[in-house]
Amino acid sequence: MSAVLPAPRAAGRGAAPDAETVYRPSGPLDMPGTLALLARGPYDPTTAWDLRGMWRTWRTPHGAATLRIQRPSPDGSVAAAAWGPGAEWAIAAVPGLLGHDDDWSGLDVSGHPLLRDSRHRNPGLRLARTGRMLEALIPAIIEQRVTSLEAYRSWARLLRWYGEPAPGPAPEGMRVVPTLEQWRGIPSWEWHRAGVDPGRARTVQAVLAVAPSLERGVERAGTLAAAETALKTIPGVGVWTAAETLQRSHAHPDLVSVGDYHLAHQVGEALTGSRVDDEGMLELLEPWRGHRQRVVRLILASGFRFQRRGPRITLQDHRWH
Repeated sequence: MSAVLPAPRAAGRGAAPDAETVYRPSGPLDMPGTLALLARGPYDPTTAWDLRGMWRTWRTPHGAATLRIQRPSPDGSVAAAAWGPGAEWAIAAVPGLLGHDDDWSGLDVSGHPLLRDSRHRNPGLRLARTGRMLEALIPAIIEQRVTSLEAYRSWARLLRWYGEPAPGPAPEGMRVVPTLEQWRGIPSWEWHRAGVDPGRARTVQAVLAVAPSLERGVERAGTLAAAETALKTIPGVGVWTAAETLQRSHAHPDLVSVGDYHLAHQVGEALTGSRVDDEGMLELLEPWRGHRQRVVRLILASGFRFQRRGPRITLQDHRWH
């Protein structure tokens, strides 16, 4: 979840929403837990939280949009409003963002105390579906092989330099991700200045070169497995990057971020009390195949924290001096 930002600037002329709705979930909704994965760290200028809810910007098929989602009211309903050319699209995306189609009914965690307790304490946890594959894929590539802090800083720098100011009365400093043409126009030295090394920059450029056809291929994929295969046809996009993307864009219920620096350790200690590697993690999660990402989310929501015994990773500076 991103850091709480200052209250929105005063609404002026044109601040009335271009579209709005009230969403009524069919059951409990943990809005912060459901939407937590959307923000790429505490500096992400596309996402902001305040006491009343979340602000989020989108690059929709119809243009920029700012979406405001209020925390659930006492009757459980959720009010949402949007500004900008993509406002109608953003409003239509609200049910998917809040897990409307995410069905946990087939997940049985009754046999494991930690999972059972987490499910009991987090009945409103859902997987958010953004429907924006490119917006999930580019930051996932930036996060490859570096610490989260390094990646979050790079993402924030790029959006501050090239992102469009958020439409409507959004908190000061919020940005909309660049258009495809704007992404393509970022010169190599600016990627370096943002802290993105040449390898990751080349992978982003490979994605941008085929982005329209890639998006069509993912959208037309008959299954989530086919969508994963389509993503992995891009050089530099592997299992971890595809998982990190489809978990957000498609609410993939089963993909696990194999290769994550800490995840296998956390899953192993949470489920057995002992550390495991990626192969061991997948073996432990196998009984819940089809729901493995949901199980990971339950572990993360449980409050369990594994013991970090390894040395801290040294932060690298990939910018030119």
